[in-house]
Amino acid sequence: MSRFTAPALAVVIAIGAAVLASGQQAPSAAAPGGDQQAIGQVSQEFVKAFNAGKAEEIAGLFHGGAELIDDAGVVHKGSAAIKDAFSRFFEKFPGATSTMAADSVWMVGPALAIEEGQRVVSTKDERAAASRYTLVLMKHEGKWKIASAREVEDDVSLSPHDRLQPLAWLVGDWVDEGSDAVVRISCKWSADKNYLLMDFQAQVQGKPALKSEQRIGWDPLTQKVKSWVFDSDGGHGEGIWSQVAGRWVIKSSAVMPDGTTGSATIVIERAGNDRYTMKGFDRIRGDEAEPDFEIAIVRTPPAPAK
Repeated sequence: MSRFTAPALAVVIAIGAAVLASGQQAPSAAAPGGDQQAIGQVSQEFVKAFNAGKAEEIAGLFHGGAELIDDAGVVHKGSAAIKDAFSRFFEKFPGATSTMAADSVWMVGPALAIEEGQRVVSTKDERAAASRYTLVLMKHEGKWKIASAREVEDDVSLSPHDRLQPLAWLVGDWVDEGSDAVVRISCKWSADKNYLLMDFQAQVQGKPALKSEQRIGWDPLTQKVKSWVFDSDGGHGEGIWSQVAGRWVIKSSAVMPDGTTGSATIVIERAGNDRYTMKGFDRIRGDEAEPDFEIAIVRTPPAPAK
């Protein structure tokens, strides 16, 4: 892979491409050792406090400046507002209980983790509501606290196309131009509108270097957005996408043509209609760590009318 320069490598791994996935240390499927147990304890304490109707104890699990976005999209910022939101809920639904089942817990950095799963709330009159939740947890003074919590209704009636609407802004033509490499990206809907199809073409010193094809869709098995990518020289990879506080966090893994594996954590953040940034963390290729990166990708202007 030495024939490719860093900018080209960075762009394609950022989307999850396999051959170019010289990656950071991928967030493990579970946080290591004591952190794994400590992070899991937070959601257990949340359920215990919720089932006891103790809004103050729930608020104590959050960082002071944390935010909670409920399944109606209402934002509650700060522990006082979060306490008030749960107090009002318990007044309206006394005796309500909750369960939380984590699907994944993985590290974004040494003091930052993401937990995703399903939460079910049941009322005394036997009504139940299911939602998908995402917790962003931060470690402060040796203790894990919730920095951000988001819930969305777990509506099985949504189509795969509906699930991808938060990524519809990717449709179009994009480019990342480095000093010695150019990567052009084209994104469109599949014919059935259930997938986003992305093509990548990398050029080094004006000559074609690599082509990649990526398919982004809703995975009913993991209940998450997932991407699959195939490179022209035989590499392949995949990524799990999670939307966190307006950003997309991608857990990416890949296999290169020689069998070497790579992995990374990628963060995509939209900056208006015609620009977005990609940041890469924890990148590992084989047994070697690669440096972090940050790049900007811009929309290609339309061709002038003839």
